[in-house]
Amino acid sequence: MSAPEDAAAVPPIPAATVVLVRDAPAGLETLMLHRNSKLAFGGMWVFPGGRVDPEDGAGARDEQEAARRAAVREAFEEAGLRCDPPSLVPFSHWVPPPIAPKRYATWFFIAPAPTGAVTVDGGEIHDSAWMRPSDALARRDEGEIELAPPTWMTLRQLAEDADVAAAVAAARQREPTFYATHMGRSTHGMVAMWAGDAGYESGDADAPGPRHRLHIGAGAWELERTLHDA
Repeated sequence: MSAPEDAAAVPPIPAATVVLVRDAPAGLETLMLHRNSKLAFGGMWVFPGGRVDPEDGAGARDEQEAARRAAVREAFEEAGLRCDPPSLVPFSHWVPPPIAPKRYATWFFIAPAPTGAVTVDGGEIHDSAWMRPSDALARRDEGEIELAPPTWMTLRQLAEDADVAAAVAAARQREPTFYATHMGRSTHGMVAMWAGDAGYESGDADAPGPRHRLHIGAGAWELERTLHDA
C-alpha cells in the first residue's frame, strides 16, 4: 500500500503510461520514447504516457479505467500505435515525493505491442527506440540516456522476463505494486525510498533496519531490498 500523502504537498495529477513489449531475436524489447528537453521529464527516455484528461474519465467505472483510456490515447498520440484497451494489464502505481514541483500519480500498464510502425511528432517526442530492458539500464549507467526511477524500476523487473507472454502473465498473476516515493540522502548519496524502508518515514536514509530503496547517486544505480514479500 502507498504511504499517506503529506498534507502540505501539492495534490498529484492523475496520469497513465503503457509499457509496450514485443518479442525479438535477442529477447523481450520495450518501446522507449525520448522526450523534448523543454517539457516535463525533459530529455528522459520514457514509456508512452501522460496525464488523464477529463474525457478519459467520462463514464469510467473507476480511476483505473480512466487511466487505461488515457494510456491507450497517449500511445496513439505519442507513438502512432493503436492499443486494444483490454490488453493493458495493471503493472504498478507511482506517486512522486511531496517535494516534487509537479507531481503525477501514474498508473503503469503493460501490454503486447500492437502491429504498425512507431511514429513520433518531433515536438513533444524527439525519438523512439525498441530496447531490451537490460540494455536500457546499462546505457543509463554509462551516461548515454536518462531514466526516471519509476522507469528504471520497471525496466529492471522486465529484465527478468524471457518474453512477452511471461511478462504479461506475471503482471496478471500479481497485484500492482504501489510506490509512494520519499527521498533521502545517505552517506553514499541520494536514495529513493519506499514503504518498509527503515528511513522511509523519517527521511533518515542512514537509519538501521530493512531496506526498500534505489540508490540514485553518480554512476550505476542499485536497488537495495531486504524486505520479504508477503
